[in-house]
Amino acid sequence: MKQATQAAPPDPDGPPSESRRKYDPEQTKRNILDVATQEFSAMGLAGARVDAIAERTHTTKRMLYYYFRSKEGLYEAVLEKVYSDIRALEQDLHISELTPVEGLCTLVEFTFDYHDIHRDFVRLVTIENIHGARYAAQLTSFKSLNASAIQTIHDLLARGVATGDFRADIDAIDLHLLISSLCFHRVSNRHTFGTAFGRDLSHPGMREQHRAMIVDATLRFVKR
Repeated sequence: MKQATQAAPPDPDGPPSESRRKYDPEQTKRNILDVATQEFSAMGLAGARVDAIAERTHTTKRMLYYYFRSKEGLYEAVLEKVYSDIRALEQDLHISELTPVEGLCTLVEFTFDYHDIHRDFVRLVTIENIHGARYAAQLTSFKSLNASAIQTIHDLLARGVATGDFRADIDAIDLHLLISSLCFHRVSNRHTFGTAFGRDLSHPGMREQHRAMIVDATLRFVKR
């Protein structure tokens, strides 16, 4: 998605002159994206209101459209941001500096914790799947953005095979699917799961049990 790079002029309907002299366009964009993330994750693309986002960020619709062109453009920018956030944090784990087993455990624990804490991310991914990934597909950076996650796992598996810790027949994308599925499902489906089986997946004890279970299941899958 191509966004305007030129700084927006101070909004005529915005804050007084002293605030305008301190106007920070990048901070304004970050604020808009943070609030838009909450709005889209709560209401979906169809139900989200640009007016509500503008009001909560103390800007105007004109300012939002200046930066993001349209409601759909803002939604695409939100998708790009939330995926960028998780991938950047994955890189900060420095998995390559850990042993293969330690690295895999760290990656699984991070993925579990991230999904458990960032419920907006889970809801946005669910919403985008309802749209058939139509808007994600329009992001030129989407595939390259997520390639780092697969490369990390690919390198981890290769090191694990070399040390004799991991099987040699595991595909990196399949392993990513396994980890993501388990971590994602317990958040995205927690309400229906809880209603069906009477278990509160958000309970601290249940959380820790599932965290350990998913780490163990992943290790059992990859080990020789």
